[in-house]
Amino acid sequence: MLSVDLTTLQSVVHTHPAHSISLQELSVCTKDLPEQQKRLHSSGQGFLELGDQPENVQAIQAYVNRHSDKEYFVILGIGGSMLGPKTIIEALAPLDLRRKVFCLDNVDPAIIQEVANWLPLEKTLFLVQTKSGTTPETVAQYLFFQNQLQQARLDIRKHMVFITDPVSGWLRKIATELNIDTFAVPQNVGGRFSVLTPIGLLIAALLGVDIAAMLAGAKQIVTKQQLEAWQMATASFLLVQKEKTNVVIMPYSSRLKTFSEWCVQLVAESLGKQFNLDGEEVFAGLTPIPAVGVTDQHSQLQLFKEGPHDKQIIFIQIESPQSLVTIPAEELQNHPSLDYLYKQSFNSLMQAEFIGTRQSLIEAGRPNMTITISQLDAWHLGALFMFFELYTVFLAQLWNINAFDQPGVERSKILTKEILSKKSKI
Repeated sequence: MLSVDLTTLQSVVHTHPAHSISLQELSVCTKDLPEQQKRLHSSGQGFLELGDQPENVQAIQAYVNRHSDKEYFVILGIGGSMLGPKTIIEALAPLDLRRKVFCLDNVDPAIIQEVANWLPLEKTLFLVQTKSGTTPETVAQYLFFQNQLQQARLDIRKHMVFITDPVSGWLRKIATELNIDTFAVPQNVGGRFSVLTPIGLLIAALLGVDIAAMLAGAKQIVTKQQLEAWQMATASFLLVQKEKTNVVIMPYSSRLKTFSEWCVQLVAESLGKQFNLDGEEVFAGLTPIPAVGVTDQHSQLQLFKEGPHDKQIIFIQIESPQSLVTIPAEELQNHPSLDYLYKQSFNSLMQAEFIGTRQSLIEAGRPNMTITISQLDAWHLGALFMFFELYTVFLAQLWNINAFDQPGVERSKILTKEILSKKSKI
């Protein structure tokens, strides 16, 4: 299960009232949930419905069965078409399979060429992923590897699959012309909300992840835990009023490091808006900072604890880690500076570091919240994805901004096209 602990906000407000909020302040806002839910469900956004897609699950599994001969997988994509899949791979795939997946989320020519030189093409499947079907970086990657397959005299229909818009876009046109297998991203699901579409589900299934369980976890949040998402969004919004305009997302799990990076795009693109829905200039936003425990206790924690009072921290902890690994520390039992490790495990060490870090932040007046999942599996990862999507959209509603556009990104895209167009005419 997934649970949320906001009581630490109360602990901070007792000693540092200027830097946190009380649970009483939070409860006053809870009564607004029905109206906010009505607003959310009337928006027509399809991410809420992704917990129910049995036909997609069946089609994806059938495709996986037909391509059981593939040993290597290359994902071509960027932004929302890559961060979700990368999160699933890092969180759930075993090490031997993670080593056989290449996520090309940039157009760095050195990396592209290095991967191309190494890949055994005859054993490789390329997943070409772009919601719009016109993302220039992904189109360029596709053209390069299509050429590689043609030079190797391999049938691209057996080595490429497209995940894109169901009806429009250049990639959809090419799929039709070349008869390439294609999975659709629903038109009412934006790129950064697409992890629970074939964008994330296909590679998950290819690596043996239970995608039906992942969707069931997401559905649990929509049907039974919107209140918790609303409460955390409200807490974050109230903390912004106290100048906590940065949110640290800090899972205590190396496998969830990429999840915090997925959250960065979700929060930054959804909430960083110059204008609200009434056309008023508001410069809204919550700057996300990715971190991972315990690693960043030795890099960023100094800033979080003693730097500017402008941060709120969201911890994610796993109640029952997948492995129990003991520390063979018998030789330390009589060593005064290290004897506390005697008869301990890595699990207890990580848990103690989490509790100690959280307490030290409370003492320093740094507001923080904790999300706990029972274990890290497909069900709970699906729940985490949906929880943070709801958290982000509820925050946008509190700001009265559009969570589903990204006008600030479009200008750079236009300039890129203009620059390349001028060069092509020289």
